[in-house]
Amino acid sequence: MFDVIVLFLVLIEKTLKGLLVGMAALIALAYMFGYDYLFNGIRETYLRGETGSTIDDGSYFKSHTIAKGNSIPWVKDSLYNKKPLPKTLVEDLKLSKTASFVIIKNGKLLHEQYWDGYNERSKTNSFSMAKGVTVMLLGKALEEKKILSLSQKYSDFFGNYANVELGNHLTIGDLAKMEAGLNWTEDYKNPFLQNAKAYYGKSLEEAVFLRGFKDKPGSKFEYQSGATQLLGFALRKSMNKTLSDYASEKFWKTLGMEQNAIWSTDDFKMEKTFCCIHSNSRDFAKLGQLILNDGKVGDLQILNSKFIDEMRTPTSLSKGAYGMGIWINNDAANKHYYFWGLYGQYIIVIPEKNIVIVRTGTFKDQPKDEKGRPKQVAFLVNEVVENFK
Repeated sequence: MFDVIVLFLVLIEKTLKGLLVGMAALIALAYMFGYDYLFNGIRETYLRGETGSTIDDGSYFKSHTIAKGNSIPWVKDSLYNKKPLPKTLVEDLKLSKTASFVIIKNGKLLHEQYWDGYNERSKTNSFSMAKGVTVMLLGKALEEKKILSLSQKYSDFFGNYANVELGNHLTIGDLAKMEAGLNWTEDYKNPFLQNAKAYYGKSLEEAVFLRGFKDKPGSKFEYQSGATQLLGFALRKSMNKTLSDYASEKFWKTLGMEQNAIWSTDDFKMEKTFCCIHSNSRDFAKLGQLILNDGKVGDLQILNSKFIDEMRTPTSLSKGAYGMGIWINNDAANKHYYFWGLYGQYIIVIPEKNIVIVRTGTFKDQPKDEKGRPKQVAFLVNEVVENFK
């Protein structure tokens, strides 16, 4: 009997040693092939009981503050929250795990509603709505001559691109319009692809500067987070401040945001311009109102109206679905455009009705139309227009 126990213990020891050796080998291979970011991903998802990124990720990453100035709260409409949302809309919002739903009409707060413990001060992840903010920063940089034009070559900022095949054609406008032609697969589920590395990795330079190109820039529309991150690097190089400080100076302070926001960064203090501004829904709505108002706050023009027209004008290569940082649906009865982030983060503008809608939450595997746009947006637009005339 003693011999059996000894043999059993020896087998356990060998098995444990084998597992440790195997784990060490896997870790070594991960670092060797550039997948070490997976460990951060595991720590910030599975070890927190999550299966992926969430709207509450803000505190788990390094970040910069986008500081507010003097807060100017929304003026509440006389009918504020007096009319309930229609049953069909509430059912959709609940089924899609909505955290917040805010309606601004004629520049006033008409309705707001929150679920699952979220409230008007909850800061949630913008995800790709940050792409629209990044393009807005581009608009200011163009106004201030920090960047010369949309046709300026990317190689003016990073000279090595002049020697990169196809990359020598890349312009700032190509990045803003999602016509960069990068060797990039926009996939949010595969942990071995570029989005995961950009989101969880230590270095955004490593994630995006080594991608190369598969198409000539300016020849094809393809939505790629790497394009906006490259744009962010050019913006950062054009100014002597962080993008968060620039966003604070140009938008958060002038718009009278109610709270500071935070913008997630990599380990080298570069903002993740493809995503990850954490703010509340009322403040997100102010970004939409600025675009609706053609860049004006009262009598103050804080963003060039011609640039805003370019943002919300659909490009031919996108078949009318995308402008610069903004998705567009002029096919709908109620024409609209919107900032769109993963899991259904929306800032929606319905210009003919003078309405801005913000929806945040966690809607995974969203159904999309033939142009790749989320069907939920058109539904939300129709419901609000019909019920809040």
